[in-house]
Amino acid sequence: MSSRDPDVLSWVFKWLRYGDDDLRLARHGLKLQHSPHHLIAYHAQQCAEKHLKAYLVLRGVDFPFTHNIARLLELCSEQVSWADSLREAEVLTPFAVTTRYPSGIEEVTKGEARRAIRIAEQVRQVVRQALMQEGLALPDDALQ
Repeated sequence: MSSRDPDVLSWVFKWLRYGDDDLRLARHGLKLQHSPHHLIAYHAQQCAEKHLKAYLVLRGVDFPFTHNIARLLELCSEQVSWADSLREAEVLTPFAVTTRYPSGIEEVTKGEARRAIRIAEQVRQVVRQALMQEGLALPDDALQ
């Protein structure tokens, strides 16, 4: 790992930290008396997106500033085979935009919010494992 650019590593860890913050907020949202399911789903999507981008940063892959999980997985799959195991995460993409503003789209249910968190956790786990296989020493995996 000593051959890694410190600036690149700094960006990787920033993307991971921001993604973890999103997941932390999503989990906390489920504990609220009146859970904002649309915001929980939004933050779950953001967690998955930011973890995928962290991996792309490490690999030096330019990526568009997009919320499209399918596109990010496509870019990852050009580098590694594990990206195909995360295709379920593509269902998170709409939550990046449709949940932030009032619209005619149906509200996000509690079940959908929980599923979004579960998928985000899976993306996070796979990406963290891949980063460790790349030689990165990651901070403790515990989220509070």
